[in-house]
Amino acid sequence: MEKWRAFRNSPRYEDAKGGVVKKGKNLLMTILQIILIVGISYVILSPVIGIVAQSFFSDADSANPMVYTIPIEGTLERYTTVITQMDYFRTLSNTLIYTVALTLIQVLICSMVGYGFARFDFPLKKLLFGCVVLMIVIPNHTIMLPQYMTFRSMGLMSEATPMYILTLFGTGLRAGLFIYIFNQFFRGLPKEIEEAAFVDGAGTWYTYFRIMLVNAMPAVITVTVFSLVWQYTDSFYSQLFRIPTDMLLAKRLSTLQNNISANLKIMNVRIQRLYVDAGVVLTILPLLILYLLLQRRFIEGVERSGIVG
Repeated sequence: MEKWRAFRNSPRYEDAKGGVVKKGKNLLMTILQIILIVGISYVILSPVIGIVAQSFFSDADSANPMVYTIPIEGTLERYTTVITQMDYFRTLSNTLIYTVALTLIQVLICSMVGYGFARFDFPLKKLLFGCVVLMIVIPNHTIMLPQYMTFRSMGLMSEATPMYILTLFGTGLRAGLFIYIFNQFFRGLPKEIEEAAFVDGAGTWYTYFRIMLVNAMPAVITVTVFSLVWQYTDSFYSQLFRIPTDMLLAKRLSTLQNNISANLKIMNVRIQRLYVDAGVVLTILPLLILYLLLQRRFIEGVERSGIVG
């Protein structure tokens, strides 16, 4: 007993007590973090898992109230039918050509505009950059009518030409955000890089394409991934300009349920949804493959580009 009292009054007791309390706090924080991560992951992934699982449901599984996630009589019939109804492979190739072309143009134009704002002084620079910020915060719906009237008067509806024109002039889908990303990244690069290039006799264009754009690869990858995904899944401009259905997989998906009803004479809405789930999986599959291939570079690009929130 005397030894215990002596130990309690010694500095070692306070150190041991502090260590136990610290370990307890760390353990509690770890448990809370795990609970938070699991909860958020469930909220995000649960609908996706449900869609993927239900795309394999048979008619009997969909009518069985005991089947929730794992099908008892799984089938691939939904996928084979959807591939035919959506003309999947031809539409996918058209979609990839369309989205890749727009993405390459957008990366080039937005990087040039962002570089110009970051490195050059010119009249009304702050006002013009304010317009770029307005492009980010103003919803597309507020300017859809003048855009529609302009391109309709030019006879460019029912084709993809309006999207190429908007992208070439730096006003395409999410262009304001991409210009801002490049501007912030180029501002973070030291000016000594360009000064050294100019001393060696390099011109402005050579310095931009061979030096600055190469050093801005994290921002390029970030913008490329964002642009590909948003162009691929765009429904606003595709509906506004009436882009042909066979050019965009997302538009094919939006008409899939009606096609299933009209072509296959399936009137049961629950069964129709199973085909739509299979269409959703086939639509997001290319994006998932893209993310898996570029995951590491994309995360590094987001970190180095200064994108937060």
